[in-house]
Formats: sequence, C-alpha cells, structure tokens
Amino acid sequence: MKKLLLLTFAIGSFSGQAQTTTAPAATPATPAKEWDVSVYGFIRTDYIWDTRRSAQVREYNLNLYPLDEQLDANGDDLNDAGASNFLSVVSRLGVKAKGPNVWGAKTSGTLEGDFFGNTEASIGLFRLRHAYVTLDWEKTSLTLGQTWYPTFIPEVFPGVANFSTGIMFNPFGWVSQAKIKQNFTKELSFALTAYKEREFTTATATGGTQNSASFNSPLPTLHGQFQFKNTNWIAGLGFEYKSLQPLTVSNGLATSEKVNTTSVVGYFKYNNDKFHIKAYGISGKNMYNLVMLGGFAGYADPNGGVETYEGIKTTAMWVDIAGNGKSVAPGLFFGYTKTDGVSKDNPTTLYGRGFAGTRGVDNVMRISGRVDFKQNKFRVTPEIEYTGATWGDIKPDATFDGNNKEVGNFRAMISCAYSF
Repeated sequence: MKKLLLLTFAIGSFSGQAQTTTAPAATPATPAKEWDVSVYGFIRTDYIWDTRRSAQVREYNLNLYPLDEQLDANGDDLNDAGASNFLSVVSRLGVKAKGPNVWGAKTSGTLEGDFFGNTEASIGLFRLRHAYVTLDWEKTSLTLGQTWYPTFIPEVFPGVANFSTGIMFNPFGWVSQAKIKQNFTKELSFALTAYKEREFTTATATGGTQNSASFNSPLPTLHGQFQFKNTNWIAGLGFEYKSLQPLTVSNGLATSEKVNTTSVVGYFKYNNDKFHIKAYGISGKNMYNLVMLGGFAGYADPNGGVETYEGIKTTAMWVDIAGNGKSVAPGLFFGYTKTDGVSKDNPTTLYGRGFAGTRGVDNVMRISGRVDFKQNKFRVTPEIEYTGATWGDIKPDATFDGNNKEVGNFRAMISCAYSF
C-alpha cells in the first residue's frame, strides 16, 4: 500500500510539472511606440590652403573659381596670393521624428541645420538646411517643406572632402516645396515637384530685392523626374520649367516681363562591394540659384519702355569614382562647366555669376583626389584639388572670346569629422 501511494504521488507531481511547462502564462504584448525621435549630426573641422585668390564663400571654406588676372602698376598679379584657414562652421545638428499614421500614411519629419550662416556677416550662426515632413503610403509619398532642390540627388552627388559638394558642377541648395512621388514598380518611380527658389537666391535685377524674381512670379518652378533604382544601379532623367519675374516696376512703368527657361538633367550611379562610380550632367538657362555659372540677361528698351529678359545658358557635368573600403577609401573627382551665353545679342546688363565688368568666366574645370581614413564614427580625409578657369572679354552674345586668360588655384585640405 505504501509503495502504491508513493507511485500515485510521483505520477501526480510529474503531470502537474508537465502541464506547467507546456502551458506557460501568457506574456503581455509590448505596445508599439507611437513616437520615435532621434538626434544626429557631426562635429567637423577643416584646414584649407590655397595658392590663388578665388571667388569664395565663408572665409574661403567654399571656393568657386579662381579670379581673373589683375595687374598692378608694376605688372604683378594682385590675385596671385594664397590663403589658409581653420574652420568648424560646417558642423551639423539634426532631429528625425516618426509619429502616428495620418490618413493611412506613415509619417516622418526632419529638422536640420549647421553653423555656416546665411551670409558672410552671419558665419558661425545656426542656419536652416532641412525642415520637412513626409507622408508615405504604399506606392505614393508626399513631401512638404524645405529640402534639396530636385536637381540635387541625395544618392548621386560628389563624395569630395571639400564642403563645396561639387558646387559649380553639381546643383546645390534647399528650397520649400511640395513633392509627390509615385512608385510604378519596385524599381521605377516618378516625382513631380513644385517650388519657389529660396536657398540659394535668384539673381536680382536692378531695382529688385532679394529673391523678388521668385515671389513676383505667380507660377512656381515645376520639375518632373523619372528614377530607376535597384541594388546596384540608380539612374534618372529630369526636366524643369521655370518662370521668374524680376520686377513689377521697370523704368517707372508697370511690368510683368518674365524670364522663362528650361533645363534637363541626367545621372547614374553603379555600386558594388568594392567601388562605386557616379556621373551627372545638366544643361539649361538661369541656374544661378543652384550656385552655378550664369543667370539672366536684361535688355533695356531704347524707347523708354520696360526691360526684357533672356536666360543665360550653362552646361555642367562631373564624374566621381571611389572605393567602398570600410577603413580606407580613395576617391577621384572631375568636373567641368561652361557658360553658353544668350541667343539675342547685346544685352544691357548681365545678372548672374561669373561676370566682372567687361570680363567673364567662359569655363571652369576641377580635378581632385582624396582618401577617407575611417574608424568607427571618426573620419580623416586629406584631399588635393586643382581648379582652373578661363576668363575672357564678354562678346555680344554673353560668351567669351579674345584676350582669354587661364588661371588656376591649387587647394590642399584635410577634413576631420566625428559623427553621432
């Protein structure tokens, strides 16, 4: 009897343990986060050294093109003078946020700035770069706010160490916009963007104010772009129509004269485990706001009427090849841009970049080499760069021929950045 009782107790204990093991208490599910906010940015310091004076921004941090020869009474070139500087003003701070769905769309937003300032007088002060929100449905997305010009492709821009990011050859800047993007397939999409020029500003006609050509115009700039993207390739083709109105009053008369222009852009990128190659080309008129050569020409009416306008054509291209090494990554960049003038001769005034009195920049080329040394979140990048410009006398069609002078600037720099 005693043995029977012990056996019964053992069987009951085992049965209870088995039931406990096979049917554990349910763990409450962790509720999904309604909001997610993260901070990002980098702390960066650049040392730069140039051999010639250049058209430049923010105390030589960003160089555009070397200045024309300017001889003094002794025949010495006043612009044959070097410069150097230490700067940390491109250090950056940003916030990304994700929140609850809106009308069935996932929502996200970005607010970002740096300390580059908006003018030479405000260098070191915080300036706005990005401030936008995106609503993302399954195949459609809507972006509202300030972010890159649609001609600046975040996945395809030069990887140079210079903060110029390929400026003069690659469009640069941010603008408040409304962009709708439709994904036709997993790889092919089309985006339509409407915007008003802001960062950086349009060229200003005599009698106008900063960006008056943009807000005087009732029509926003329109840009449409197809993009193909898969694991290794990105390729795109875009077309833009711009209608700006420099003035509302010209020569004491009401005016609605416009600068109507178009531009076309194409680009591609190939990427694998070892290296990547990027290429980009753009051609169009009145691309001053993209920090490129040119702008628009003004034609005064000899009979005292209002001023009329035509966009100045500019063409630019670049190629960038770089390694994808995790600790060491070399890179090589080449860029070229040219001013192609106007179709109607003898403009009264040239409103744009690259003109100085009776002289102007016909073309600019740049070649640079760099090596990224990376360890965790820290990067050191030495870079050498040569920028050459051809200056000439301005012809009636706003091109340059005669008394041409080629000048060049050699820049050596080292950039150090810690990302977070």
